[in-house]
Amino acid sequence: MVTKKTTTKKPVKPKKVKEPKKVAPVQAEIELAETEVNAAGPELSEGANGKEKYFSAVGRRKESVARVRLFTKKASDMADGDKALVQVNGKDYTQYFSDVNLQNVVESPLKKLKSLNRFKATVLVKGGGSKGQADAVKHGIARALVLFDLNFRKKLKKSGLLTRDPRVKERRKYGHKKARKSGQFSKR
Repeated sequence: MVTKKTTTKKPVKPKKVKEPKKVAPVQAEIELAETEVNAAGPELSEGANGKEKYFSAVGRRKESVARVRLFTKKASDMADGDKALVQVNGKDYTQYFSDVNLQNVVESPLKKLKSLNRFKATVLVKGGGSKGQADAVKHGIARALVLFDLNFRKKLKKSGLLTRDPRVKERRKYGHKKARKSGQFSKR
């Protein structure tokens, strides 16, 4: 015969309720905002009352993430010829990407719209290699251009500049040397 043990429950202490931390409201990834003018670069030195409007977007490719701020150029900035005004991590994009093919990749959204010297952009890019970073900058500039004018979307979408390239390195599998490469087969 099985007997049930009766246990008396101990009184449960009330748990201390932690007050939620006060967090600033989350801002959208892509927004129209105002920025304080700082001495980061010559293109930011002028602005009405110390503020300049920009269009912000994020571009991604492989492991690279590029945060783009797109400004419209003033008449005084139009002196430059056939070169875009894009600064990547504080350097001119022609210095940051020494390969001409990568420079063309960065310029491609602006070339597609035939507005190479109509805009200036400052970009902060992290992660990945140079090719991934160039593609991330291209994607970010294209997305910022769409925010500037929705009519640009049709041309940029048709040329594939708004699509994030989903190809990434495949992960390594257990028992293999790389993603698909296995060790040498030994019969005996």
